[in-house]
Amino acid sequence: MTRSRGLPAADLARVVVFAGIIAALSLPGQFYLFGSIVPVTLQTLGVMLAGLVLGARLGALAVLVYLAIGAVGVPVFAGGAAGLAQFAGPTGGYLIAFPVGAFVIGLIAFRGGRFRPRWAFVAAVVGGIAVVYAIGIPVLAARTSFDLTEAARLGGLIFLPGDLIKAGLAAVIAVGVHRAYPVLGREDAPEAAASRT
Repeated sequence: MTRSRGLPAADLARVVVFAGIIAALSLPGQFYLFGSIVPVTLQTLGVMLAGLVLGARLGALAVLVYLAIGAVGVPVFAGGAAGLAQFAGPTGGYLIAFPVGAFVIGLIAFRGGRFRPRWAFVAAVVGGIAVVYAIGIPVLAARTSFDLTEAARLGGLIFLPGDLIKAGLAAVIAVGVHRAYPVLGREDAPEAAASRT
């Protein structure tokens, strides 16, 4: 049977749900550490979970939907912010990095097309921390008076302990979700099921 061009309804629902989860994790607010202009938020936890639970393609798509909702003016970004101006600000690089990070997380966690619990924490660290920092920190330096070293300190290193905790938490949650719902453990599961009908 030929493959349909659109997303199956179940995948679309998962994407929308995870976009909502990331938005909800932005609601508790934000605070700033040691003079940094980059806020501490729970957004990255949502990004990590999207990649770990949905895989590379759907995880990145869920994050893109979240960003699109915020871009059109719905106050779903950290601190209730919204609009395209958020992407042009000092922390815009982190927003741009989120879907890339989710994609990388999914690639690592779903090696061979199946969820690999032992790789969950590594995936969250590489995609949710290293990739996000690698994009976010240079943009922060370019849009502020910080040099790259100062941007790395104020936009990355001071957040590392908390982000490692988020990565561990995301890995534990994802493993539990995949045990409860084994169908999510394969990136191609909905498509494979559709091809058999």
